[in-house]
Amino acid sequence: MAQKSFSIPMIFPAIFAFSFALLLFATPTAAGHDYRDALRKSILFFEGQRSGRLPPDQRVKWRRDSALRDGSAAGVDLTGGYYDAGDNVKFGFPMAFTTTLLAWSIIDFGRNMGPELKNAVKAVKWSTDYLLKATSKPGVVYVQVGNAYSDHNCWERPEDMDTLRTVYKIDNAHPGSDVAGETAAALAAASIVFRSRDPAYSRLLLNRAVRVFNFADQHRGAYSSSLHAAVCPFYCDVNGYQDELLWAAAWLHKASRRRGFREYIVKNEVVLRAGDTINEFGWDNKHAGINVLISKEVLMGKAEYFESFKQNADGFICSLLPGVSHPQVQYSPGGLIFKPGGSNMQHVTSLSFLLLAYSNYLSHANKVVPCGERSASPALLKQLAKRQVNYILGDNPLGMSYMVGYGSRFPRRIHHRGSSLPSVAAHPSRISCKAGSRYFLTPNPNPNLLVGAVVGGPNVSDAFPDSRPYFQESEPTTYINAPLVGLLAFFSAHP
Repeated sequence: MAQKSFSIPMIFPAIFAFSFALLLFATPTAAGHDYRDALRKSILFFEGQRSGRLPPDQRVKWRRDSALRDGSAAGVDLTGGYYDAGDNVKFGFPMAFTTTLLAWSIIDFGRNMGPELKNAVKAVKWSTDYLLKATSKPGVVYVQVGNAYSDHNCWERPEDMDTLRTVYKIDNAHPGSDVAGETAAALAAASIVFRSRDPAYSRLLLNRAVRVFNFADQHRGAYSSSLHAAVCPFYCDVNGYQDELLWAAAWLHKASRRRGFREYIVKNEVVLRAGDTINEFGWDNKHAGINVLISKEVLMGKAEYFESFKQNADGFICSLLPGVSHPQVQYSPGGLIFKPGGSNMQHVTSLSFLLLAYSNYLSHANKVVPCGERSASPALLKQLAKRQVNYILGDNPLGMSYMVGYGSRFPRRIHHRGSSLPSVAAHPSRISCKAGSRYFLTPNPNPNLLVGAVVGGPNVSDAFPDSRPYFQESEPTTYINAPLVGLLAFFSAHP
């Protein structure tokens, strides 16, 4: 049965049950967090992940130019972009998702970023400049540079890279609606960021987004079928490509306001399974994000035809509330959202971002989320999101920050090639593929601090091995940080 939203005065008694559940997870903290400092560092991290020729204003000084011939094997310029994590491969699928979430962070919370806004915008542009290169040929998207098996067989600095820089693409005969759809979403979201800052660049991004979306929609298929040997098991799309088509259409609708995209969403909602796995959100699964993004229009009273998306978004919110038993969402004893699989912090930051974004949409509409006989207020959703952010920053059973360089105790042995090997300045001569192994295996701390990097994080028991070989816990990724930028921006303005 459809649940309706209703206004705030009706629900105060019911909120206490959820508020009490929150107290179960409260970890005392000696002092408040410096969210502004954490925001600055979370954005700085992206400069440590840059590939290509570094600009004069590069702030992470231990990095140097790298991968300057990327794309040459295929006769295209694919320099630039980001390394996804602790390796030296450029994976287009997570890079595009990172870009979409960085752009959404700016769209919703840029007004809270203060002097860091310009750095956040630069972080988006570093990626979109690359994505424009990767989509420059109609009917083709270059989706990966670097053979992951060759790369993962070595432990070497990106500046020394001599592994295979194989170029992988999708085209009409080898479709990849998932990665193309996410790329279209990233370009569309970024076009909003640049709409007033650089109108010509914004138009370029939006026009390219439309072209890439049409390619994704007209030539349907999963890139992990077309390029299975290259992308699996690294960024294999196990969830299907349907959600990326809806996700891209949602961002194109928001960026262009063209009626055709609204009609596409309404027409394809059931066909593309908008109601599936509504509490998942990450580089592979966009369902919760689709529902929250589209629900904003429903809550603003502008789009009754999207009402079912709001019902899905409400269901997603209810599934995350502590004290509500849900098979796909659990909390550690210390109060951290936990989902099975590796790199858990990606779920923590992406789901918390949606909690915060939805709480703002609800606040503006003076609405709450109905969850059976109880309700969740916007204030409660913000409290939940803040609790997750505070856990990352040090309010946890180990009393450590999971952001490198924030606080007095943080991970020192992160699974990251550039951070763990001596810098070019400290060791100018080349360190070959296998010569780097001793730096991987040493118990010594990494010589280069990748400031702002948030690692995969503790296990379901709140335990954390600060050790490079435990990559699921100790490896940072761009898509952990991207939604965290928005969260930290908001809490820096509303501590």
